[in-house]
Amino acid sequence: MTHPVIVGVDGSPCSLAAVDAAAREAAVRGAPLHVIYAYVWPYIAEPIGPSTADTLEGDLHDDAEQLVREAAARARAAAPTVDVRGEAVPGPATPVLVDRSRTAALVVIGDRGLGGFSGLLLGSVAVELTTHAAAPVLVVRGRADPRGDVLLGVDGSPGSEPAVAFAFEEAALRGAGLTAVHAWDSPVRTAPDSMLPPIYTTDDVEDEEERVLAESLAGWRCKYPDVPVRRRLVCGPPRPALLDATGTAQLLVVGSRGRGGFTGLLLGSVSQAMVHHAACPVAVVHRNRTPARAS
Repeated sequence: MTHPVIVGVDGSPCSLAAVDAAAREAAVRGAPLHVIYAYVWPYIAEPIGPSTADTLEGDLHDDAEQLVREAAARARAAAPTVDVRGEAVPGPATPVLVDRSRTAALVVIGDRGLGGFSGLLLGSVAVELTTHAAAPVLVVRGRADPRGDVLLGVDGSPGSEPAVAFAFEEAALRGAGLTAVHAWDSPVRTAPDSMLPPIYTTDDVEDEEERVLAESLAGWRCKYPDVPVRRRLVCGPPRPALLDATGTAQLLVVGSRGRGGFTGLLLGSVSQAMVHHAACPVAVVHRNRTPARAS
């Protein structure tokens, strides 16, 4: 059974861009595409009678169905070979998408929205979705460079392996290269002191970080021998290192948790920088995703 690509829509321009991206993702995977619109009842201060409530409910559902039909038609135009299905689902966006993610290959959303997806990447909904979704979440933002690499943020933690696997998969599907960026920001002590830990020179630290990066990629390079891999070590904070590289990338892939330079990636300043300022789409891969094993 081929798991579908899920795209959340609400009729906003950003969600329509997400539909286009999701259609392409489904096409390269040979997967079906499910277009989902999660809608909720608007707040009404004054009580209304049963017949009026029934009418409003019917109108709201009809509008939601029409929005889904239009989004599905757009997806079919973008990827004629893809099996596209649409569904309007009553309920808040986050639990609906998290639920559907359990059987999805990928969840795609825009970086801004209306209605059920209003402020999706500005508050708790974004944190909840990227934290709890069982599938990778692709946030469509910026402009992807079709000639660029898939960009991967590497921290070497065991929980980052699903993100590494996803990045290699995406590069292979797109026929693209992969650039793996490993940034570290460690203080270097230059004077001996018996009360301090041993001295580590810049060269010592760089050699260790090079080893971490190489070991993180080794098995996956064997599994995907046709994917050109470029390794980039950066001594400094990860945020500018990644942001600078997104200007020429097709996609940025990061894990949902990490250590070292990428600690708390989705809960602090680094995550906010990626979401708000990355120049290309961003894929967030949950650490509980089970990747195919590297050879």
